[in-house]
Amino acid sequence: MDYLSHNIAVNLKRVRTSKGMSLDVVAEQTGVSKSMLAQIERGTANPSIGVLGKIVSGLRLSFDELIQTPPLDAYLVRVEETIPIKEIPGQYRVWNCFPIEDNNTVEIYRIDILPGGVYSSGSHGERTREYVTVMDGELVVELADGEHVITKADAFRFESDQPHWYRNRGEEKVRFMTFFVVY
Repeated sequence: MDYLSHNIAVNLKRVRTSKGMSLDVVAEQTGVSKSMLAQIERGTANPSIGVLGKIVSGLRLSFDELIQTPPLDAYLVRVEETIPIKEIPGQYRVWNCFPIEDNNTVEIYRIDILPGGVYSSGSHGERTREYVTVMDGELVVELADGEHVITKADAFRFESDQPHWYRNRGEEKVRFMTFFVVY
């Protein structure tokens, strides 16, 4: 399940239960079937924009309230169970663990690059800084000022208002986390 489907599932159930509504009552108010609502709450349905429109209208919510990150004290992302947002077979896979929409300040990605793989990233705009920590392998980060080699358990920081490349020149997969901070 992707983060957006998860957000919708958690928020719909939270709103419904906070209002003391059963699935039958929500179905009546929204015109969306009880079975579809149950599937959405379980995260097993991929509702259309039309269905989401009926839900927000019937429950008198804004669309943002339905898709925003749920107000939870803790939130576990099982990266291997989510769908990568970018992937080139034989090169790399990228997962967005915590999108910038969560808080408009920090965005967190997990990236795997296979041996010989290269992941090209453009500028992230002015006043953005990137922090990288390598969990497995050896990562080469190429910036305008040259190459920087980051090994397992190392951390690296750079201004990400410039194009940059992540390279794996090693024999094993590189696995790392990258954190974008808007300041």
